[in-house]
Amino acid sequence: MSRTVSAPVRHPLAGRLGLVAAAVVVLAEMTWLVARLPGAALVSDLGAMAVSSWAAVLCFGASRRPPVALRRFWELLAATMILAALGRAVWTVERLGGLGLPHTPLVGGLFAAGIVTGTGALLCARTGPRSMTGRTRTLLDGVIVGLALIPIGWVVVFQEITEAGLADPIRTFGLLYPMFDLMQLTILVAVAGPGRSMWRALSVIGAALAIRAGADAVYVSLVANGTYAPGHPVDVCWPLSYLLVGLATRHPAPAGEDADDDIGESPLPPWWRVALPYLPVGGAIVAVLLSRRPTGQTPHVVFVGMMALLGVLALRQGLAANENLRLVGRLRRLAYSDQLTGLPNRLTFVRLLRRALRDGGPVAVVLLDLDGFKQVNDRFGHAAGDRLLSTTATRMREAVGPDGIIARLGGDEFAVLVAGDGAAQSERLAARLLAALEPRSGEEDLGVHPSASIGVAEYGPQHASHTDLLRDADIAMYAAKAAGKSAYRTCTPQLRESAVSRAELIADLRRAVDEGQLLVEFQPIVDLNTGTVRSAEALVRWRHPRLGVLTPARFLPLAEETGLIVAIDRWVIHEACRAAATWRKHAPEVTVAVNVAAAHVRRPDLIATVTGAVGAAGLPPRALTLELTESALIEGSEAVLDRLSQLRDLGIRIAIDDFGTGYSSLSYLHRIPATELKIDRSFVSRLGAGDARAYATVEMVNRLAGAFDLAVVAEGVETGAQHAAVTAIGCRQGQGWRYGRPAALPDLLPALAAAGAAR
Repeated sequence: MSRTVSAPVRHPLAGRLGLVAAAVVVLAEMTWLVARLPGAALVSDLGAMAVSSWAAVLCFGASRRPPVALRRFWELLAATMILAALGRAVWTVERLGGLGLPHTPLVGGLFAAGIVTGTGALLCARTGPRSMTGRTRTLLDGVIVGLALIPIGWVVVFQEITEAGLADPIRTFGLLYPMFDLMQLTILVAVAGPGRSMWRALSVIGAALAIRAGADAVYVSLVANGTYAPGHPVDVCWPLSYLLVGLATRHPAPAGEDADDDIGESPLPPWWRVALPYLPVGGAIVAVLLSRRPTGQTPHVVFVGMMALLGVLALRQGLAANENLRLVGRLRRLAYSDQLTGLPNRLTFVRLLRRALRDGGPVAVVLLDLDGFKQVNDRFGHAAGDRLLSTTATRMREAVGPDGIIARLGGDEFAVLVAGDGAAQSERLAARLLAALEPRSGEEDLGVHPSASIGVAEYGPQHASHTDLLRDADIAMYAAKAAGKSAYRTCTPQLRESAVSRAELIADLRRAVDEGQLLVEFQPIVDLNTGTVRSAEALVRWRHPRLGVLTPARFLPLAEETGLIVAIDRWVIHEACRAAATWRKHAPEVTVAVNVAAAHVRRPDLIATVTGAVGAAGLPPRALTLELTESALIEGSEAVLDRLSQLRDLGIRIAIDDFGTGYSSLSYLHRIPATELKIDRSFVSRLGAGDARAYATVEMVNRLAGAFDLAVVAEGVETGAQHAAVTAIGCRQGQGWRYGRPAALPDLLPALAAAGAAR
């Protein structure tokens, strides 16, 4: 996901002058201390107070800027800088009063308060943890790293100090300063670690912490060895760290970014990030062994530090164990329940069903599938679809009550498990569900309340397992859809046998193309005035090895459901083009028409398929007509219309098949690059019976086609009366048994030869 990062804040002239002044102060102090000029100690103190006060003002100003989520972060940093200035001021006063290095409780308290506010600021960073548990875990990680530094620092810094020197508290507890620095650095890495877009302000603050940690480590080492004096060059590191904190205010947080964004998953941290709090513990253990005196005793401060470290580690592990338990509980909820509706999911339903079957007794499954749910998603969006699913779940709970267990199996499919005495009433339960899902007052106008189809299966001797029971419920549910939807059906042996036959037919259909079981027959399309053949429509047949020759109505719907229709379409297009190239030797003007499925029209490779077929057969593009149904054209996207326009530009003709049975919208006739209309046989069949409305409908379509400069073909002409009617209306071409039944190419050639001779 791309992130929009705001440009650095444009500070007014006073702000820029303040930044320059602070930088000049740091540079001047550095020069003064390195040159060891007189008054270096006072210059060091004044410089630190000035820069920390300037940083406090900038941090407070940053807290007044958006986003509001960062207000506390900047306020705590401002408080940290104020405490640093106050601490240094008290330090200076007490030092000038003759205390030397004034490590008094007041000074220590001010610096300790600054550590608390600084740590709090890091925990309030926008990318930091939001929950109290997360903040506690991050804080403990930092404390672990800091405490592990005590024995390590003892070996590095204090190992050679004499017993007399240990009596000085600063030499014993001075290591706490770099320990706190390291703790804060660890927390900063945790709140701004890998996997997130690093906020530049945190990078600058991290550099400030690193400089301060190094300065504190050098300071403690010098003091412990008695070589530190106020005004030492290391003193410039503290105002330098304050300068970086002030610079951090110039970098706002990335715009539009939320650390707790629930959309998508947070990336997993690298292994070193997880192990970071524990890596120094090994070094601490080694340091304890190295710190033992010749007497075998461990220094008191090292012992206390290790005990504290063990205590914090135990607390951290206890927190981790508690988080793991909560995570396990959440994972169980995710694994066994549906997050949208709160219902049990498929996994839970199957487990409960298997348990009910093991317990014995009557068991029934009621399977419910929403009709038209895809249209709701397509028309109103997935949010409306989700609301509909939630509403469906609520109504199902009301209808089922304690009589069964409801689950969402996936998508728009729900199931109810009924066990015990209620299994015998499963059909009544299905009727209650249908009634509960009927649109209530006002919902019909919303257009987002589809009907439901329900299948019922009761456990019997024919069910070897739960999968058989679910299969039968699924069979019954599809039977309810076939019955007109908004209905329920109970699985019967007849339905089961029909489903098995259907599955076998689908399996056979998958082999039909590869094994050459398909064949093409051609039905002539004639000129109604002369009776000569103008074109021929290619109609696919299936020579089934067991069932004989099957008509398209028997297997094409199955091909569309399984996606095999595209492969069949390609084969038919190639066969039709080869046949047309053959007969054009006898009748050069006779064209061929091929039906193209809606799924094929939506594929971007349609153009390549068509051009490849006409090219391989040597057929002129104008000799091929692609017939598409109204629904395929209306549901097509702009890409589909553009694809058809490209085919039309190549010379391919486009026919609207079965016109009048679909949407028949005038607006889409302006957009579709069609060349002809084929009037559906349902209108033509009523012409011979003297149906005035049918006559008027066909006449209107013929006039409409003329207005759009489209040729008209009347389909399904079977009788002389129908022929006379469509001829009187003015239709130029006709197709039907009156002029010839579908036949193989050799049987069609004589009629085509006659057409060629007539021309």
